Amino acid sequence: MHVLLVPGLWLDASSWNDARAALDAAGHHVRALTMPGTGGSETETAHIGMDEWVEAVVAEIDAASAPVVLVGHSAGGNVVYAAADRRPALVAHVILLDTFPPAPGASIAEFPVLDGVVPFPRWDFFDDEDVADISPAVRDRVQGRTGAVPARVPTDPLHLHDERRHGIPLTIVSGTVPAAVIRSFASDPAPWAAELAAVQDLRVVALHAEGEPGGHWPQFSAPAATGQALAEAVAATPELR
Repeated sequence: MHVLLVPGLWLDASSWNDARAALDAAGHHVRALTMPGTGGSETETAHIGMDEWVEAVVAEIDAASAPVVLVGHSAGGNVVYAAADRRPALVAHVILLDTFPPAPGASIAEFPVLDGVVPFPRWDFFDDEDVADISPAVRDRVQGRTGAVPARVPTDPLHLHDERRHGIPLTIVSGTVPAAVIRSFASDPAPWAAELAAVQDLRVVALHAEGEPGGHWPQFSAPAATGQALAEAVAATPELR
């Protein structure tokens, strides 16, 4: 199976290194991506927005010799979901790591802009429950590998056009929200969860038992469990109809 791994904001392809072992061991053709402009200056990245990130993934889909599985962490989930919308016949499965399918027109979030780019805002910017499971040593290691992202990317609206995306199997591998809660969102959706409710084949995998601590970056805090969950999700990819 061809598997494309798309990181969230500020992260590059190496952010998947610790979690991809199970995918590699299973014999999949795995390619981890670094999104355009990550680590660049304002001059280098002013022309790059969300559409350019989506098109980078679409280009990888088009270059593959078979249908692909798309895996996106956090904001990378927006990217892979929009890429699947542009190539629904070529995507066999979308896997979202601790994020939800975004609504049309949604953006990621606003973050401080410095010198025309969005640098990693440091760990204390985030909610405690999202980062509590990441040790100080791992935080330092990860932060040292982060790069600023183009200023437009976090706030650009996401363009979705093809409702065939709802027929692509979608798995959420959750580090923070219990599976039952995610399914409750899908069954009685608020406007932000309309895409979640529209998915025709939704699978949910919780990385932790209910009540156990988790976090938003499980590829760093629990790489073996995360990798195994991703490998099992890929293995369960149905044949394209």
